[in-house]
Amino acid sequence: MQPFDIQIGNMEYAVFPEGNEVYAIYKDGKEYLSIQKDSENQWLKLDDETAIPLFEPNDEVNAIGRAIEAYVPEEEEEEFLDDEPFS
Repeated sequence: MQPFDIQIGNMEYAVFPEGNEVYAIYKDGKEYLSIQKDSENQWLKLDDETAIPLFEPNDEVNAIGRAIEAYVPEEEEEEFLDDEPFS
């Protein structure tokens, strides 16, 4: 999956999937936090130094997680494989 942007309220975040339901989140152009899906409705912030999940409730992390789950990638325009221009 490619990186994508999400918006929550008036705040925009850049989301970079890292695999195993872990995402690096950027805010204002800087790495902000990493999150991981814990359960169907729960997301966890990962410790900045150790990447160990922090089991504390965090409304912002859960809102970001819900926005990630709701994200639908835009369909890319088809590339034409032949070299012929349109007539």
